[in-house]
Amino acid sequence: MANPKTETDPDRRQLHQLISGLRDGVILLGLDQRVLWANDAALTMHGAERIEDLGCDVDDYRKRFRLTYRNKHPVRGTGLSIEGVLAGEQSEPIVVEVRVDGTPDQSRVHALRFQVITKDDGEPDFVVLIVEDETARYDAEDRFESAFNANPAPAMICRIADQRHVRVNRGFLDMTGFSKDDVIGRTATEFDVLAGSRGRDEALERLHEGRTISQNEADLTLPDGSTKCVIVAGQRIELNDEPCMLFTFADLEPRRRAEKSLRQSEERFSKAFKLSPVASAISRLDGFRYVEVNAAFEDLTGYGSESVIGRSAPDLKLWTDPAARSAFEAAMTDVGSVRSFALELRRADGSQADCLLSAERIEIDDVPCVLSVISDVTDLKRTEVELVEAIDAVMTDATWFSQKIVERLAIARHGSKGLETGAGLEALSGREREVLELVCEGMTDAEISSTLNLSRHTVRNHLGSLYRKIRVARRSAAVVWARERGLTGRTASKQGKKRQK
Repeated sequence: MANPKTETDPDRRQLHQLISGLRDGVILLGLDQRVLWANDAALTMHGAERIEDLGCDVDDYRKRFRLTYRNKHPVRGTGLSIEGVLAGEQSEPIVVEVRVDGTPDQSRVHALRFQVITKDDGEPDFVVLIVEDETARYDAEDRFESAFNANPAPAMICRIADQRHVRVNRGFLDMTGFSKDDVIGRTATEFDVLAGSRGRDEALERLHEGRTISQNEADLTLPDGSTKCVIVAGQRIELNDEPCMLFTFADLEPRRRAEKSLRQSEERFSKAFKLSPVASAISRLDGFRYVEVNAAFEDLTGYGSESVIGRSAPDLKLWTDPAARSAFEAAMTDVGSVRSFALELRRADGSQADCLLSAERIEIDDVPCVLSVISDVTDLKRTEVELVEAIDAVMTDATWFSQKIVERLAIARHGSKGLETGAGLEALSGREREVLELVCEGMTDAEISSTLNLSRHTVRNHLGSLYRKIRVARRSAAVVWARERGLTGRTASKQGKKRQK
């Protein structure tokens, strides 16, 4: 309960009525440091129900609520004394943590300041202790400090008044390799985070005025003398009641390295594409219009790049078979790749080339494209035809070849397909076989007619039936067919039969 004298004093009663409804806590102290009176807000801030719960005097109050500074050092006598107030030594508020004795886990943050009330003659009458509950604000600042320090995103805080850096987080130190001592306390010009940015002068002006600093690319000089490209931006904040600038950073080095690697990769691809001895072209998947061709493509088609870029194969009439082109485009759209696609290509001069086309779907600048590689196989195909014709010519008179050589020639003629399917020797009639044997010996129709005592017409009928069964259209092909199956003439046939007996 308050001192009775203060309650009956008319002037103080009016004072009590005036301050009882204030949100700030008010404690009246006598010049002897006794607690005279407190409003409801002061009692609530201290978790007290009565004025006596605040303590009988300042020393008792300080012990009962275990006052400590924010650095956890206890508030001793000189830190909270009426003498100091009366001597004018404690004009500024002090911020303390208040813990009720017996409940150490429950603490609040109070800002304490004193006001001396004087008499008419100017002499001190009593002292008012004004208590402001700053718990919520300091809790928010503590949370901000924790989040700021723990945030991996690089950041630092510069005080606007003197433009000195007052905070830096681990993210910034890890990104740059600096220590806290390298940053804290240095000015914005001594530790320049805006160096190399195009808008540096405007950014410094905005920092001085406490205005938002928009994003700028800057080059931070690192401890080893190298530089790091970053994006820096500034936002005004309040820290401990002081206007500050929060600088945030984004490391552009990974992006710059990726861009450099991509640029080098594109350069290597471009060189390989242009210097490739195989005809190559790049076209858009949508519409198949060419966007790039190499020198080998120009040599193969006879069209210069200026005649090709922006146009499609149908525009140039490169494909002799429109159905084949449509099948190719459908495969690229549906599947995304083709291998060794047969293409008959029409050159600029009207000549034709047999080609094999392989293609793969790729993306260039996020645009779906087709990379095509075309191999000219005209000479190879011509060589294969000539080889088959040569083998046919040799095998028409191969009576002096061994069976093994005949078989190898047959395999060489047919390649990996093997011998042609169709009727075998067993499908031939006896007379047809005799006619075929004489053909293999090189006899003409007249000679066969004389040897077998048949008319020429009958010989031709046997030959026609023979051709249909073995699926050939000319005499030399029939000889080749017989040689492939070991039939070289009547003499060899008779010798073979004797060996079987």
